[in-house]
Amino acid sequence: MDARISTSPARARTDVPAVPSSGTPPIAPGTVRRLGLALTGGAAVWAASIFLYGTTSGGFAGRVGDLTGLVFQLGLFALLAVQMRTMATGATRVSRGMLKAEAVLLAPASVWSLLHGALPEAYQDDAWLAVLDVFWPLSMLGMFVIAVKIAVAGRWRGPLRWWPLLAESWVVVTLPVLAIFGDGVSRWVGGGHLLVGYAALGVLLARRPELTAPRG
Repeated sequence: MDARISTSPARARTDVPAVPSSGTPPIAPGTVRRLGLALTGGAAVWAASIFLYGTTSGGFAGRVGDLTGLVFQLGLFALLAVQMRTMATGATRVSRGMLKAEAVLLAPASVWSLLHGALPEAYQDDAWLAVLDVFWPLSMLGMFVIAVKIAVAGRWRGPLRWWPLLAESWVVVTLPVLAIFGDGVSRWVGGGHLLVGYAALGVLLARRPELTAPRG
């Protein structure tokens, strides 16, 4: 009997997503859904606090605002994780660096929220804590810049391409309203904007995670 042995190369796995040339690992739809819901939850919690206490309260109400603001910021980290893993701002090093820079701005802002909400009142006006406070508006402005870049890059599709512009315009909408009309108006604008913007964005991520991937 003529026994012949033949060999052939192993077939490529089709069930494992390829790692992009940038080295950024892919993200599973289920992970996008969970991170989207984290964003929605954080935005809803902070919005509820703003509706109840406004954005300029002190004492117990101020502490609630700080700590619920921290929950919102943790939701923003979840959003950044999706944006980084999907290269939402673009595949170039500069585009990806924008997201890393935003995380750097958001970290001390989150530390401020925690400390200002937890420390005794005697320490809340310390100069070193005021320095951290500067990162709050800077981080929110950074999110707006990222939203513009996402819209221009066009890697996110459908409503997810444009919804970040609505969500991340929070600071450029709410702060002028606060300055002009005071807390009585800005609490409704700020809280409502969070629900229509960030909370809805999280729902979109949870329902349509496939829109975070560019067309093949």
